[in-house]
Amino acid sequence: MANRFGHYTHIVRMAGLFAAGFLVFLFIRWALIPADFGVYGFYRAGALDDARARPASYVGESTCLDCHGQIGDERQGSKHAQVHCEACHGPLAKHASGDFEIKPRALNPRTLCLTCHTQLAGKPADFPQIDPADHGGDGACTECHKPHHPKIG
Repeated sequence: MANRFGHYTHIVRMAGLFAAGFLVFLFIRWALIPADFGVYGFYRAGALDDARARPASYVGESTCLDCHGQIGDERQGSKHAQVHCEACHGPLAKHASGDFEIKPRALNPRTLCLTCHTQLAGKPADFPQIDPADHGGDGACTECHKPHHPKIG
């Protein structure tokens, strides 16, 4: 029996391997990708229910100010009035729900303040920036500035 494809046998074999590989890929993709993937764009629809089932970590500034209103009053008119409590103090949902054993994390003013205020070329010129080597030495920022109303004087 003569070879049906003659000199093209190697091409037919390669096409068969490619087709088999593609079918294996489709099967693995079908087995691994959840059925609800892509319902809301490039996301898994069940992820919304998963997120709702997780307990809240952040409670929002208004909840913090219910008990710590004096801090809100102190921040009025300052540049930090727009910075929300949990941006610096971390997630405090457990503390706000009545578990007062959980306290806001202890803050190192030197590293915390430098997170936003280190001088970088890409920041707007009117944003307060410092060069840590030239400003304040090794002292804490809170030696001269109040954290909730940082303007000196």
